[in-house]
Amino acid sequence: MDVESSRQQGPKGDSNSMAAASEVFVDWRGRPCEPRKHGGMKAAVFVLGIQAFEIMAIAAVGNNLITYVFNEMHFPLSKSANIVTNFIGTVFLLSLLGGFLSDSYLGSFWTMLIFGFVELSGFILLAVQAHLPQLRPPACNMMAAASSSAGQCEEVGGVKAGIFFAALYLVALGSGCLKPNIIAHGADQFRSRGGDDGKRLSSYFNAAYFSFCVGEMVALTLLVWVQTRSGMDVGFGFSAGAMGIGLVSLVAGVFFYRNKPPQGSICTPIAKVFVVAVTERKQVCPASTSTVQPFTSTCAREIPLNTPSIRRINKFRFLDKACVKAQDGGSNKESAWGLCTAAEVEQVKVLLCVVPIFACTIVFNTILAQLQTFSVQQGSAMDTRLAGSFHVPPASLQAIPYIMLIALVPAYEAAFVPAVRRLTGVSTGITPLQRIGVGLFTVTFSMVAAALVEARRRHTSVSGDGRVLSIFWIAPQFLVFGLSEMFTAVGLIEFFYKQSLSGMQAFLTSMTYCSYSFGFYLSSVLVSLVNTVTSRNGGDGWLSNNDLDKDRLDLFYWLLAGLSILNFFNFLFWSRWYTNSVETVQVAGVGADGGEEQD
Repeated sequence: MDVESSRQQGPKGDSNSMAAASEVFVDWRGRPCEPRKHGGMKAAVFVLGIQAFEIMAIAAVGNNLITYVFNEMHFPLSKSANIVTNFIGTVFLLSLLGGFLSDSYLGSFWTMLIFGFVELSGFILLAVQAHLPQLRPPACNMMAAASSSAGQCEEVGGVKAGIFFAALYLVALGSGCLKPNIIAHGADQFRSRGGDDGKRLSSYFNAAYFSFCVGEMVALTLLVWVQTRSGMDVGFGFSAGAMGIGLVSLVAGVFFYRNKPPQGSICTPIAKVFVVAVTERKQVCPASTSTVQPFTSTCAREIPLNTPSIRRINKFRFLDKACVKAQDGGSNKESAWGLCTAAEVEQVKVLLCVVPIFACTIVFNTILAQLQTFSVQQGSAMDTRLAGSFHVPPASLQAIPYIMLIALVPAYEAAFVPAVRRLTGVSTGITPLQRIGVGLFTVTFSMVAAALVEARRRHTSVSGDGRVLSIFWIAPQFLVFGLSEMFTAVGLIEFFYKQSLSGMQAFLTSMTYCSYSFGFYLSSVLVSLVNTVTSRNGGDGWLSNNDLDKDRLDLFYWLLAGLSILNFFNFLFWSRWYTNSVETVQVAGVGADGGEEQD
């Protein structure tokens, strides 16, 4: 038996030529790129621009949305929290659609441009509704209504609710389809046959996270202050303006971009591997992966042979039958779909192998959901005075970690990476999986801090002596989470991007954002489940009231801390499983430079 390779094999020994043919970049006119004119940081800076302004726009909405939903739309607190988490979860879930459309049909640039305008239209509609009283329910103080018997505030409904959710999910659709393409398109500007690809990509991902932090900081300070001081209509208008500037930045770099043409549906090769593997299920796999032929094909989705070694997955060996040809004279017939190439099989294996890593980051993002919902309400119940008559908007506390990270991310790149590189020999200091693990362990202490502070706040508030805890007591939970996010978020993006073959970078990168989605959806499920379980004996649930003094948010935070530490040990198991699943296979005819460290 033999692995199918001769059908699509190029000139004998010309591995680098085939690699170049398999990954083609073009300029805005569809002509082959010139290395001196296209790509590099001069192109990526425009992508960093849209990343900063887009996150600025949506962060100002998402991080303070619970205040608007609760105070202006008059949804109950737990329902308001679920509306926010469902919205943000949908943003990240739709990143799969953006990655699919980009890799299959539109390309990164056109996907970003089209859905950027979709997101802009959502911001404009939110601003219009917030500005016109006839599109909102009658004004009412939700906190006062909850503590008196005068009746409940009128909850938004009918056409008004329809307008609100239509605007909200236009923003979700646009932002979701943008996010993976911003990362993938920026990273594509550095993707080449150079030997320092791993180092350059890691540096770009750190720069992208720095851009993200700048956008978040401006959103959570300036724009949230505008929302609090001048009203949500003005705040939503500022978000629309920021999104418009981001689109200008995207278009301004069009002459410098290296664009990867779409290569047809990415679902077809994946489905083909499973269909052919089932059809050829009676075949016998090679005794070991060392008998498998090297990846030599000019297929659009083949892995570029830029390095002297390639990674092969030793799990899910039954899929190898999809690229095994029957011996001459055998009675077995090939699938009508034709045999798959080795690279197509390996990509499906990679997709299956990264699912456990992806799943281990869901609890991490469930904790993020609490910082954008309950922690904001927690701050609203505290003393927000900074000095004199100046009050800190509770949502602005989320800017604290990003202010820290604006200084920490460059220090990480300039000092931590070179120092650790000398110890580990890894060009990026630590591998992406190690970086994820550090973040997953650290985030537990964010919930521990949150639980301790909430218990103290609640005790102080219900003691009846008139004291109110300062809002800055909840700063530690944001600081610890910010530090953990620097490791986990960047490590996850880098990990997924590096696992993808040519033509699937945007889709696999979108799995990073899909993790955020499931984390926020899990938060909604946990809130509902905790309320159901804790109110079984006829009492109030931990999170069933609109008054945090009556709720037990501290116990909910302890629950999340326990889930987080269990999730960390689960990650250790699966990361070791993934590492043991990867074998390095030497490729004949390729130079010795350009190797990449193990993930």
